Amino acid sequence: MIVMKFGGSSVRNSQMIRRVIDIATTRLEAAPVLVSSAMGKTTDTLVLVASHAQGGDRDAAFALIEKIEAAHYTAARELVPGSDGLQRALRRHFDELRGLTQGIFLIRECSPRSSDAILSFGERLSTLIITAAAREIGVDAQLVDARTLIRTDATFGAASPEMQRTSRHIREQLRPRPDHLYVTQGFIGSTEDGVTTTLGRGGSDYSATIIGAALEADAVEIWTDVDGIMTSDPRVIPEARTIPTISYDEAAELAYFGARVVHPYTILPAVRRAIPVWVRNTTEPLAQGTCIQAQTEASGVRAIASKSGVTLITIQSSRMLNAYGFLRALFAVFDTHRVSVDLVATSEVSVSMTVDRDVDLSPIVRDLSPLGEVSVEREKSIICIVGRDVLRRADVLARIFAAMGPSPVRMISLGSSDINLTLLVAENDTVPVLRSLHNVFFGS
Repeated sequence: MIVMKFGGSSVRNSQMIRRVIDIATTRLEAAPVLVSSAMGKTTDTLVLVASHAQGGDRDAAFALIEKIEAAHYTAARELVPGSDGLQRALRRHFDELRGLTQGIFLIRECSPRSSDAILSFGERLSTLIITAAAREIGVDAQLVDARTLIRTDATFGAASPEMQRTSRHIREQLRPRPDHLYVTQGFIGSTEDGVTTTLGRGGSDYSATIIGAALEADAVEIWTDVDGIMTSDPRVIPEARTIPTISYDEAAELAYFGARVVHPYTILPAVRRAIPVWVRNTTEPLAQGTCIQAQTEASGVRAIASKSGVTLITIQSSRMLNAYGFLRALFAVFDTHRVSVDLVATSEVSVSMTVDRDVDLSPIVRDLSPLGEVSVEREKSIICIVGRDVLRRADVLARIFAAMGPSPVRMISLGSSDINLTLLVAENDTVPVLRSLHNVFFGS
């Protein structure tokens, strides 16, 4: 059996939903489970709905709900004309959404729990339409609420699945068989008490591989709007190519450092079960795509990614010399403020590390100051060069640094996994460096 996950761009309107159903029907013999995201930008709009309601602007919140409602009713009418049952189901969902929004407006507060409840409507609405549209053309389709499958903790906004319970629920409720289509939601789950949770933005990929792992799927397919994982961001490098195969480790590094085709957590359940994950293009279903698997024989540079909006923090102190406990005290500060660090480089008297730009550094700098002199450099970018044996090949390293040209490198981090060389450069050097590196390793 296979799990097929379709992203928001793949189900953004009735035309795309028809395409999704066409793709799924060609795979019915493989006993598919279809996992869907919300239509288009619905989740972003729902975030604004909650924000307006919390801010006391009820009219603006309800106007956005009407916009979402119009898009879904249009898709429903075009895909399933004259279906009173689907119209009633959509109406019930929108009545519930308005009720929640009104409650947030009245108390002027949107808790993480309430936010998850609001955001869950995107996937719940899209899967209603997809299931009805599949049935309209004679497919034996069944909608299963993901909140009865994915059991999580109560960390609203970024809930962690409880894998044992989740796997048991999935195996109990999903019995994939040829010529039958299960439809369920990505991104959402629930606590053991049935309270709606979300897995964090991009969590639909995670949902798909959780389900695939529980059912021991033959493959998980991530359907999106590009032909697969590319050698670089095609929006920056138009000549970027599709990578036919890539390892789990390489894909995870690329995902974390800016390649947004797959969600970083997607890889984890598949790794444990050695399930291949395919990234494919909904608008070009016959294109080869990319297969993410346990190992590949390819070596050398496979892809180059970037992550902008990075801040560099450096702590200099002579107390580091021949001392123990210094790094523990330093990282305890970041732990206290719950701030994640990306890159770390050390010398005898200094430690440098990077954090995201939107982090409030004031309390961190204050608490680091007793340890030494703290300096902060903003507007940096991470360039991540991924490939097996990159660090062992002097010729590859020489080509990398030759390609940098006049762009100064502020920091270098060598991954212990031997698949990642990371450079920190000025943010305005990001595009020239990406283009130069891509030209050196993949041609113009």
